[in-house]
Amino acid sequence: MLDKLDFLLALAQERHFGRAAESCGVTQPTLSAGIKQLEDTLGVRLVERGSRFHGFSPEGDRALEWARRIVGDARAMRQDIEALKRGVVGHLRIAVIPTALPMIAQLTTPFRARHPDVRFTILSRTSLEIGTELDNLEVDAGVTYLDNEPLGRVSVVPIWREGYRLITAADGELGDRQTVTWREVGRVPLCLLTPDMQNRRIVEGLLREAGAAPAPTLESNSTVTLFTHVRTGAWASVMPQSFAEIMGLPSNIRSIPIVDPEVVHTVGLVAPHREPMTPATKALVSEAKALAGRLGQIKPAKEIA
Repeated sequence: MLDKLDFLLALAQERHFGRAAESCGVTQPTLSAGIKQLEDTLGVRLVERGSRFHGFSPEGDRALEWARRIVGDARAMRQDIEALKRGVVGHLRIAVIPTALPMIAQLTTPFRARHPDVRFTILSRTSLEIGTELDNLEVDAGVTYLDNEPLGRVSVVPIWREGYRLITAADGELGDRQTVTWREVGRVPLCLLTPDMQNRRIVEGLLREAGAAPAPTLESNSTVTLFTHVRTGAWASVMPQSFAEIMGLPSNIRSIPIVDPEVVHTVGLVAPHREPMTPATKALVSEAKALAGRLGQIKPAKEIA
């Protein structure tokens, strides 16, 4: 049954029989037969078929919810039992919004010092992709905004507060200012993240509220690309304060606080809402709480509303 549920999850992820079979390490006829056997067992059609995959039936969508729960619990059980023998081991896949990537080493490095037998895969993802991949068991945890757009059913650990800075040349239009307003930022040609990124949606919303019309001269889904353009002195951008501080700025580039309003958003760890958690995920949650304590920007958990 678990193998057949894995087939169903793979099909939901790939939306294609051939790619789903490849991801499961089986032939396409084997995958199709397994899903057909699952349908026979449940007595309903789960997949809308034709010459290709057309989607899931209503019963298939409900079966997917159970498949995620059952397969997730089975994986957690195996890891929990393995931890009794060997301690915290395994592979943690963490999806991270681009603006938070420079901070991740502060989470993974102390974790690895405590649990050296755990390896990591860090993936750059949009906030929407993080939610989808958590649901589909493609990642074990995510680092994303916690207080701006709906998160779904997840466990949450707030870690730090993200404020915003205008990053611009010292000799630029606003380069000599101590603070700038969002309305003033709207007058500057900006390079920004692409619209699928929540950071872009946040920045655009603040500019519009200030009466400015966002008109970026360059877009990218890579913060590194934005940062390298800003470092030339010929471009300006809006970036989180932590990003600019960690990446470092040359002497000809300034990081200027944006006020009126002075806005902050909470960034933190999200993990599947499951009890018990896998040992590795539970250890990651503990490490995230420790990092929040070291940064000192978040109230203790018992004080969080």
